[in-house]
Amino acid sequence: MTEHLHFPTLLRMIDERSAAFRAAVAEAPSLDADVPSCPGWTLYDLANHLSEGDRFWAHIVRTTAPGDERPSKDGLAAPREREALAAWLADSTEQLTTALREAGPDHGCWAWWEPLASPHTVAAVARRRVPESLIHTYDAQLASGAPQELPAIEAADAIEEFLATVCTVTVPWPGDPATMDYHAAGAGSWRQTVDAAGSRFTRLTAAETAESKPTAAIHGTASEIALLMYMRIPADSVRIEGDAGLLQQLQDWG
Repeated sequence: MTEHLHFPTLLRMIDERSAAFRAAVAEAPSLDADVPSCPGWTLYDLANHLSEGDRFWAHIVRTTAPGDERPSKDGLAAPREREALAAWLADSTEQLTTALREAGPDHGCWAWWEPLASPHTVAAVARRRVPESLIHTYDAQLASGAPQELPAIEAADAIEEFLATVCTVTVPWPGDPATMDYHAAGAGSWRQTVDAAGSRFTRLTAAETAESKPTAAIHGTASEIALLMYMRIPADSVRIEGDAGLLQQLQDWG
């Protein structure tokens, strides 16, 4: 079972994924290459988006507190020349990791998610930025024609982070109460429960997994499940037991 990653590990993972993203950009035939997983975007658009996010969250960590109004973005665009873009991407990540490191994991800041399973802290921001870099590196690799399986540890934490930050809400579920189990081979299992109170998740022990009778259950590698959650691969890439329609309902719920 994946344990919550330590703050220095999160910062290291951001650096590593940033380097992998830059490598994919360097290997792509053109910055105008289409990104199949982000319809309408070129590789340049993707790079601009990721670097803008790094700089935006660096600004948030340095200047905001929980409960503040959402800050505006600076609107700076990344350079379009490949060598300059690589330097811009590296500097964007350095701005982010420096801001995170200097503020410290327990420092509070603005965040867009409900502060339930994921608090409005620098540690939660760092944890959110890992899958952002992770998934967009996969996108960039797709654009360069050489997609790779997600690293196992990052992928497993991306599953739980998605459930904690994106899926834990108090917005009422519009359908009948349901449970979806996610079983990542060798990495852990989680249950998402949706009902009139919203959506929440728990980790499942081996005993709970053996005895569970969810509405539906997804089985795959950590990489497959993380990519499925971010809608990078189709549902038939994994094994689904029970009510397969629940996955589509969850994706449509947004």
